[in-house]
Amino acid sequence: MSDETLPESDRLDGAPHPRTTPTLMGQDSAERDFLAAYNAGRLHSGWLMTGPRGIGKATLAWKIATFLLAEAPKGGLLADPGAAQRLAISPENVDARLVQSGAHPRLFVVRRLYDEKAKRLRAEITVDAVRGLKGFFQMSSTDGGHRVVIVDAADELNRSAANAILKELEEPPANTTLLLIAHQPSRLLPTIRSRCRELRCTPLAAAPLAGALEQAGFHTEATEALATLSGGSAGDAIRLMGHDGLHLYGEIIKLMDGLPQADRQVALKLAESCTGKQNDTRFALVLDLMDLFLSRAARAGLLGEPHAQGAAGEARLLARLAPDDRAARAWAQLQQDLSARARHGRAVNLDPAALILDMVFRIEEVARKTTVR
Repeated sequence: MSDETLPESDRLDGAPHPRTTPTLMGQDSAERDFLAAYNAGRLHSGWLMTGPRGIGKATLAWKIATFLLAEAPKGGLLADPGAAQRLAISPENVDARLVQSGAHPRLFVVRRLYDEKAKRLRAEITVDAVRGLKGFFQMSSTDGGHRVVIVDAADELNRSAANAILKELEEPPANTTLLLIAHQPSRLLPTIRSRCRELRCTPLAAAPLAGALEQAGFHTEATEALATLSGGSAGDAIRLMGHDGLHLYGEIIKLMDGLPQADRQVALKLAESCTGKQNDTRFALVLDLMDLFLSRAARAGLLGEPHAQGAAGEARLLARLAPDDRAARAWAQLQQDLSARARHGRAVNLDPAALILDMVFRIEEVARKTTVR
């Protein structure tokens, strides 16, 4: 397998790589915070982009990288303070074209490597992925331009790799900016977090989510439902669209609409549709969507009927199943129990149909105690 065909750990299947994404959607606040620091001459050597997976953190990092490589003069400060209002760089810019091609000599990307022996991406970022930094700094220093390192994702660094990145943050080379992407920043070494300035990215609302999907090549009329089910994550929305997730969640809502007594034939059909190796992806998605349903039931008990629906009739159903905080606690506890049950079931290869039917029976038990009749 050539380097050109190796899978990229920082790229979502079926979607363009963040380096080629034309427009950053829904992260105006993070963009403004970075530019305010840059224009004021406070360009930190380390930046930490945080927030849920799939909301544009990597796109923000690549936009910042392109901006710095194309605009930052020697010394890293803007010649005309206050001039930069957006991160956007013309795609015809030489540096921008090099970034998009993945061949910019002053840009280094740290990510999970491909394991040739196992024929899959490694589960974590090892120190092997970081060792090239020393040579990168030596070679890229010859032209005196600004240098950028992107770590995607920093919460995938193992201990040795994290310590190597920490060393660069503690003693950053001149004219160098490190951009760390973190889905779960609590997993990072506290010393790494303390040496970075945080840029918090937020889940996408329906409009920017629609824009992000459109430029990734996905068109849908169900933006509100996708925003609800994906939690504002374009990555999760693409996964849902790619595996008929909206229809599947609608089927789950139809099944649950009969609670406290679910339709046995519908439940059996759903369970059997997840059996077999060829349906592994569907099985995982069903488990995720059922977990989401339970979390939304718990939330409805605390906050009332939701304003946005993941499927037709969901809001009315949740209001009936979770009328008060007592019901909220019951659904929250069930979510915790069934989530652990699902993880165990998958780990020991429990029959998918049996696992799903057992989950439905457990849901019925709680519904009999909480449902408004």
